[in-house]
Amino acid sequence: MSITLDHTETDTRTRVLLTAERLFREIGYQKTTVADIAKTLKMSPANVYRFFDSKKAIHEGVAVRLMSEVETAVTAIADDRRLSATDRLREMFAAIHHMNAERYVGDSKLHEMVAIAMEESWQICEAHIQRECETIARVIAEGVERGEFKPCDPLPTALCVCASMLRFFHPQMIAQCANKPLPTLEQMTEFVIAGISVPKT
Repeated sequence: MSITLDHTETDTRTRVLLTAERLFREIGYQKTTVADIAKTLKMSPANVYRFFDSKKAIHEGVAVRLMSEVETAVTAIADDRRLSATDRLREMFAAIHHMNAERYVGDSKLHEMVAIAMEESWQICEAHIQRECETIARVIAEGVERGEFKPCDPLPTALCVCASMLRFFHPQMIAQCANKPLPTLEQMTEFVIAGISVPKT
């Protein structure tokens, strides 16, 4: 009985988050109320509050879900041992950039939600960045073992790599630099990888 109840509660939480995300996209985060979410779900606001104690909690849940999708895609690339560490980094950088651009930059209302998350719930964004850096560090460590990359401390190196790629990773910087001149994503990727790679003789 408790397992069924747990599944029901998980399903309801997911439905609330998916509905909230849709409304955030359609009318904007600021204009969406808990009452709007409840009405769309044919629930009472009190029932929504059983699962999320505030609109901010719903907002954070949506942000975590969107960020988790990016993390899942990046981890899948990192785990693909058919590729060299170098090629995995290339694909990971491209995935982070394109997924963030699609989710947040091309959608002004969702971009508003991200901007607010960075102001009000920075710890969630920080945890997401940390997880991405740790995944990149794992690939760098494998590249060192394979002789592709120079010997280094993988996590600090990954943090430097992520800082170098910020223009292509950070949603607000992607938006601000969309019409700026070079470098391109590909040029910056090759520049960063060259900096950690063992020189070819």
